[in-house]
Amino acid sequence: MSEDLAGLRAALGKWKYPILILLVGLMLMLLPATEKKQERGAESEQEALAQLLSRTQGVGEACVLISDSGVVVACSGASNAAVRLDIIRAVGSYTGFGSDKITILKLCN
Repeated sequence: MSEDLAGLRAALGKWKYPILILLVGLMLMLLPATEKKQERGAESEQEALAQLLSRTQGVGEACVLISDSGVVVACSGASNAAVRLDIIRAVGSYTGFGSDKITILKLCN
């Protein structure tokens, strides 16, 4: 039994670098798939927030863009100050951005 362990250690010692390189390669191959899932998650968040805002009274049609530095909302009801305030509160609650990082634009007809 100890001979088997000694043989296994010798074989593993001989192949440890190729095995290590193979494992690192497999891990690197998994990274892009993870980034794609995050991108899809960000897109679905934007769509969900846009749908919610579109259903809010006075907002009308809404498009949302979320980035690391802030949020841009374009909607047809942006000319109404009360609607703008509601949008800022809703987007701030959902994303955690302050009002200085949320921009609201009027959507052209």
